[in-house]
Amino acid sequence: MDWNKLLNNGRRKDKSNKQDHYWNSEWGMIENGTREEIERDYDRILFLAPIRRLADKTQVFPLEQNDSVRTRLTHSYEVSNLARSIGTQLAYEKDDIFPGHNLEKRKGYLTRSLPALLAAIGLAHDLGNPPFGHQGESAIQDWFKENVEFPKNEGGRINPIYHDFTKFDGNSQTIRLLTQLQILNDQFGVNLTYATLAALLKYPQSSEYVDERNRKIEEWVKTKGKEPCPHTKPTWKKHGYFHSESSLIKDIWEETGLKEGVRHPITYVMEACDDIAYSVLDAEDIVKKGLASFHDLINHLEHYMSCAQQNEKELKGTDEEKQKGQFELIQNVIDLSEKKHKEFSSPALGLTPTELNDVSMQMFRVYAIGVLIKAVTEAFEKNLKSLLNTEKPEKELMALSEGSALCEALKKFDFKWGYKNKSVLKLELEGHNYIKSLMSMLWIGIHGRLNKEKPEKSNTPFGEYVYGRISENYRRIFEDGNNDLPEPYKEAQLLADAISGMTDSYLISLHNELKELNI
Repeated sequence: MDWNKLLNNGRRKDKSNKQDHYWNSEWGMIENGTREEIERDYDRILFLAPIRRLADKTQVFPLEQNDSVRTRLTHSYEVSNLARSIGTQLAYEKDDIFPGHNLEKRKGYLTRSLPALLAAIGLAHDLGNPPFGHQGESAIQDWFKENVEFPKNEGGRINPIYHDFTKFDGNSQTIRLLTQLQILNDQFGVNLTYATLAALLKYPQSSEYVDERNRKIEEWVKTKGKEPCPHTKPTWKKHGYFHSESSLIKDIWEETGLKEGVRHPITYVMEACDDIAYSVLDAEDIVKKGLASFHDLINHLEHYMSCAQQNEKELKGTDEEKQKGQFELIQNVIDLSEKKHKEFSSPALGLTPTELNDVSMQMFRVYAIGVLIKAVTEAFEKNLKSLLNTEKPEKELMALSEGSALCEALKKFDFKWGYKNKSVLKLELEGHNYIKSLMSMLWIGIHGRLNKEKPEKSNTPFGEYVYGRISENYRRIFEDGNNDLPEPYKEAQLLADAISGMTDSYLISLHNELKELNI
């Protein structure tokens, strides 16, 4: 990989106008004005309407009335902040690990480009997530599996492009949202730089790529049994872009020197910051809501270390020295947090039990984030060679860091005390049902609309009404005569676009409105 290409600040619209690209000129290197092009990307993303909608999208707790508990918007701000701080440290203190970036040639600075790039992708990383968090993704997947008979190949297998919907993923929707659905006056969307678009690809692989890899392994096992298989599974289970965006993804890879199955190295940092944010901050929210206490968290971490020492499977492949370092990191956070908790427990302060829990968790958050940021920064520097490997990519950065055990332990706490809480599960189930029910109603207005000879129910009064309730931008792309995707794909995509663009409360409101009319 070449850092100069990985930090390519050219834009798709400029390339289209100039008929130029990185390979035969210095385009993608020149800076214009007082701000670097990658810095402009953050600003473009910040002012988008979909960013504001994240304020009414679930992070962990659906339809939460407590303003102190996080939403997708506050989560995205926090990931962006953490990512930028690591980028700043790398650019100022570790710049020798970025050889050949040639930023001085384009009169730019790594100290500006790298933090800005990480801040931008951290802010945008959840833009494509549907309402009700991961339950939303699950609901969309289930509805397509249960209600649409997608075309199949000769072997009777579903055409893999339709796994874009049966295995719908918000990361793919993020790419689509920024490149296709935010129409200004052309087909370039927000027109972000190639560097930002490449780094936003959390899973740089299509449904077709994932299906082909898995199918080859299945066929080998079926015919060869237990003989050593020459085929390898995809690095990640999920797809990261839709078939509809495949041509522009190829353009992004051409301009940045990447390829299918190979991540932009900066993406690993953003993903690790996402891990830090939801592992640490979800735990803080769980205590804030009264579902657990500060003592519950400390007891959980101590129990985690005790069990892990008895059963090394908790830390797969970790040698004794590395395990010792990981546990020292956890114990350090526990000791510092308990010391503060003891200070806050002084009768002279007069704190209530709720206040004591809150301030103790605030300090726990400070200490935990501090050590995890340091661990991820060191792991990036130490493992950069393997992160740049294009033949056998690493799966994630956090697992390579000394903070992996703390992050894993916190995720288990979040799962036990938060995600599996009865009240959370009830609201998630309600959200799941709302989404599937609304999809069925919207489908009446979508299915058959492009087929004048067999419009199904799309031309009924209800079909016309619900179709008109879908975003005009999305409908324009669906109806575009130059859109040569198969009709079943276009129908499914319009439905996925419509649902994923909604907020939690708007989805419920629209569902209730349409249900009254659907007699």
